[in-house]
Amino acid sequence: MDLRNLGQVAYVPTYEAMQAFTAARDETTPDALWIAEHPPVFTQGLAGLAGHVLSAGDIPVVSTNRGGQVTYHGPGQVMAYPLIDLKSAGYYVKEYVYKLEEAVIRTLAHLGVTGHRVAGAPGIYVRLEDPFAHHALTGPADPSDPFKGLGKISALGIKVSRHCTYHGLALNVAMDLSPFERINPCGYAGLKTVDLSTIGVQVTWHEAAHLLSDKLMAHLAP
Repeated sequence: MDLRNLGQVAYVPTYEAMQAFTAARDETTPDALWIAEHPPVFTQGLAGLAGHVLSAGDIPVVSTNRGGQVTYHGPGQVMAYPLIDLKSAGYYVKEYVYKLEEAVIRTLAHLGVTGHRVAGAPGIYVRLEDPFAHHALTGPADPSDPFKGLGKISALGIKVSRHCTYHGLALNVAMDLSPFERINPCGYAGLKTVDLSTIGVQVTWHEAAHLLSDKLMAHLAP
């Protein structure tokens, strides 16, 4: 897999480059993993509802063809874009999503943080009161609020075209989290968003990017 750290790059040209890479690739094209950081931008998925953008202000809103609803990207967040031929890799879309989430969980575990999945809500979450607790979630205390006591630390949204993936996931490291208050993150009103810094983990963007890249490379191997 070809690993490329793009540094801080604008979102739209990166999105366009992913589309072009995927359209041009064939069975001989090596898979790739692009790591990036973006200036502030809100991105809407195919299912995105305009009402979930509460107050964009001076932050641009970009419509995309990934799955999911609206999210925010900005400085201090690691973006990982795996460009994988699932047919050659030998696994299905659900397995791919599981592998992405598992790579984030393993990255967090390396830092002492326990990440959790929530059924029906792609991405990774942490316990707000004790992100370092190792016991598993036993289900929401309040069925009407599956995110009670949780904060989202990693968002996920993908596109698959001709068995090939693009878009990917975000891991929040040390961000200005206030833009998340201008949206219903991933379509969930009131969903708390956190980063590693706010839960007490001091790690640089580059350190987090390196850790996440290693875990993704390992878990996405055929």
